[in-house]
Amino acid sequence: MAVTQLPPMALAAVPGDGGATQGILRRQALRESAARTYARALPIVPVRARGMTVEGADGRRYLDCLSGAGALALGHNHPVVLDAIRAVLDSEAPLQVLDLATPVKDAFTDELFATLAPGLASRARVQFCGPAGTDAVEAALKLVRTATGRDGLLAFSGAYHGMTAGALAASGGAPADGVMAAGVAAADVTRLPFPYDYRCPFGVGGERGAELAAHWAEKLLDDPKGGAPHPAGMILEPVQGEGGVIPAPDGWLRRMREITAARSIPLIADEVQTGVGRTGAFWAVDHSGVEPDVMVLSKAIGGGLPLAVVVYREDLDVWPPGAHAGTFRGNQLAMAAGAATLAHVRQNNLAERAATVGGRMLERLRRFAAGRPQIGDVRGRGLMIGVELVAPEAGFAAGAGVAPTGAGPVANPDHEEAPGGTTPGEVSPYEASPGGGAPYEASPGGTAPCADAMRTAAPPAAPALAAAVQQECLRRGLIVELGGRHGAVIRLLPPLTITDEQTEAVLDRLTDALDASIRTAGTHSRELPPAAAPFAPPSTGDHR
Repeated sequence: MAVTQLPPMALAAVPGDGGATQGILRRQALRESAARTYARALPIVPVRARGMTVEGADGRRYLDCLSGAGALALGHNHPVVLDAIRAVLDSEAPLQVLDLATPVKDAFTDELFATLAPGLASRARVQFCGPAGTDAVEAALKLVRTATGRDGLLAFSGAYHGMTAGALAASGGAPADGVMAAGVAAADVTRLPFPYDYRCPFGVGGERGAELAAHWAEKLLDDPKGGAPHPAGMILEPVQGEGGVIPAPDGWLRRMREITAARSIPLIADEVQTGVGRTGAFWAVDHSGVEPDVMVLSKAIGGGLPLAVVVYREDLDVWPPGAHAGTFRGNQLAMAAGAATLAHVRQNNLAERAATVGGRMLERLRRFAAGRPQIGDVRGRGLMIGVELVAPEAGFAAGAGVAPTGAGPVANPDHEEAPGGTTPGEVSPYEASPGGGAPYEASPGGTAPCADAMRTAAPPAAPALAAAVQQECLRRGLIVELGGRHGAVIRLLPPLTITDEQTEAVLDRLTDALDASIRTAGTHSRELPPAAAPFAPPSTGDHR
């Protein structure tokens, strides 16, 4: 299936008036909050956009690999989205209806349920929330606490669930950057280790690291002195986005489902950023075959307009009327745009294309990373890709009997292992499905998984280098985001409609920017390269 090819933008001439652009940026800096983020690192003034292309007020064009922090599954101003919005406007339908039933809302719900796993769709309820993902997270937490009568919550290191109080408490960065979330009962949250192969919390990585993470969770729950007495729910991201684009291994995700089901703990999947085909399946949990009890959905489900919902098992639907409400939960334009987007992604197999294109991008980036120790890891799933940058000159912590980074797997005299720590012919239960960019596959510049020995610690993160790469990308007409524990991961979130030609252009510009930044960093010690000096390194996060 060919991806929709959009015609060239028919734009009126835009004067190359850099002075006007700078004036707008100066006024923004003077009048807007100090909490703004993207504007600090991306000094552009977008005025027009189509598909993956954004044009600034100064006439410069950019390829957008930010996509509204993943909200624009079809890119900017896609025809099916614009047609759906125009149809609502032309019909004189009400634009805001609170939680009243309308044909537009009914059509959206039909399309949403058509994308869900049959087991969940057949017994699901949907709660329309305020228009941001963080409000849907709050609703999900309130739901499971009401349904179970319990208060505690299981969450994961590296997680990001939003910027409101409860969501921030469940996030791995709470309190974030020294800012306390007022009223957050952080004591009710028990933090569990998330499998992170490159910086494995257990120092082993691969299949063994994922097994240890699952074992830790199970034993903690069964330990009467473990500090996590029968929680109300577990919330997780199938791919951690703000945490650094870290895919959960499918086998580990299935173990979390088994562990929670056996203990009657509702499992909440936060699919705010991973949903609507982003990872190469319509919902990221589909890779593992897991059916969560609750799904939190936002971003792309609104077709680029604000919309957030919680989908959950009908037996959890025990809260009273008004238990969760919001004035703007009846956004008709977003429902129409969302229904059109869901249908277009499903009918045109864009999730499958995301798996194919994303796999091709990962392969090329991994080849490029070979011989460049500043690129510590390349990982991702579908069109959710991360490149982690490091400072190799800072050295490594010693690991027992392990080869240095880039030297390949550790020789084991007792048995031969296949990639991923399995014996030949054995399929690891923690291995990602094909086409998804297996998160524990050895990548150029990183070590191969070894289940039997501690391995060399990864070098320190290099956030200054990542900020420099972001600016070099911008100079080459490419918009990328930063993320990860230290803001050292270059994140790519292109629209699912990215063409083959655009894919190559993105990779060309990114690799060129990486090489330029690495060369400059080498001549300026570990200081921020001059290319990035005019712009402060951004605070990362999609800030739902």
